[in-house]
Amino acid sequence: MLWIAKQLDAMRYLITGGAGFIGHALSNRLVRDGHTVYVIDNQSSGDRSRLDSQVIFTHGDINDVPAMWSLLQNVDCVFHLAARVSVPQSVLYPRTYAEVNVLGTASVMEAMRDAGVKRVVHASSGAVYGEQSMGRVTESMTPRPDSPYAVSKLAAEYYVRNLGNVWGLESVILRIFNTYGPGQPLPASHWPVVSRFLSQAIKGGSLVIFGDGEQIRDYVYIDDVVEALIAASQAPDADQLTINIGSGTGTSVKELASLVGKATNKEPHVLMNPRESGGVSQLTADISLASKVLNYHPSMTLLDGLSATISRDPRFQ
Repeated sequence: MLWIAKQLDAMRYLITGGAGFIGHALSNRLVRDGHTVYVIDNQSSGDRSRLDSQVIFTHGDINDVPAMWSLLQNVDCVFHLAARVSVPQSVLYPRTYAEVNVLGTASVMEAMRDAGVKRVVHASSGAVYGEQSMGRVTESMTPRPDSPYAVSKLAAEYYVRNLGNVWGLESVILRIFNTYGPGQPLPASHWPVVSRFLSQAIKGGSLVIFGDGEQIRDYVYIDDVVEALIAASQAPDADQLTINIGSGTGTSVKELASLVGKATNKEPHVLMNPRESGGVSQLTADISLASKVLNYHPSMTLLDGLSATISRDPRFQ
C-alpha cells in the first residue's frame, strides 16, 4: 500500500541510458510532469544536450556499482534503459554486449538492493522472441533469440526477474518492439529502417529494400512507449510481469515504404536488393496484457507517427 500511496506524489526516478533515444524522451516527459529525474549515461550513443535543464545528469557507467548506489539514494523507481542495441555489432562484439546488457543489468540490481530502491522497470526487446510459428507473439511464447543482442536482452530479463524475486524488489519487464520517432539516432551504419527511409525519401533518393520486402515488424511511436514506461512504474499489479509494448499492428517493409511516400509527399523509387536482410520474417506484438495491466492503448497510427516524426525532427525538414 505504501507504493500505491507514493504514486499520488511527485516521485524520484533514476534512468539508466537516459540520454538515449527512448531515455531522453522519457526523462523530459517526467520532468514536465513534476518529477525529479536523475540520469546516468556514458554517452556512447546518447546525447546529453537533448535533456531538459532540470534533469540531473551524471556521465558514468552502470557497471560502477558504488557510483550507482550513490545515485540511488532516496530514488523511488529505476528505469533501466542502458544497453547496446545493434544486432550486427553484437555479432562482431558479443563479449561487449554481455558486459553491458547482462553484467550491467546485474550491477543495476545490486545497487538497487543496497540502496533500498523499491521498483525497476526494465526495457527489454521484442527481439527475444526470434522466429515464431505465429506472427503475433504473446508473452507466454518460448523466446528463440537469434542474435547475441537478443540473447543478452533475454539473459538480462532473467536476472531482473530472478533477483527481484530473491531480494524482494518489484520488477516489471517491457518487451519493446520497433520504436521510432523524432530524435532517433542515425549511426554511421545500420540505420533504423524508419529513419533511413524518411531520410532517403526527403532527399529524393531510392528506398532500398533487402529481400522480398514482406518482412513484418511492429513499429511503435516513441510517445506511446514513454506512456507505457510511466504506467509500468506505477501500476500496482505489474510486479514480476513481462509485458509486450508495441502498436499491435504488423507492417511489411513494402507497406512502410508506401507510407513513407505518403508522409513525405514524395514518390520515392523503391529499389529491391535480393540480398536477404537477416532476422525473423514477421514479428508483431500482442498487447492484450499491456492493455489490461497498464491501461496501455497506443494512440499513434504509423502514418500519423511518420508525419509527426517529420514535423518534430529538424533532420527531416
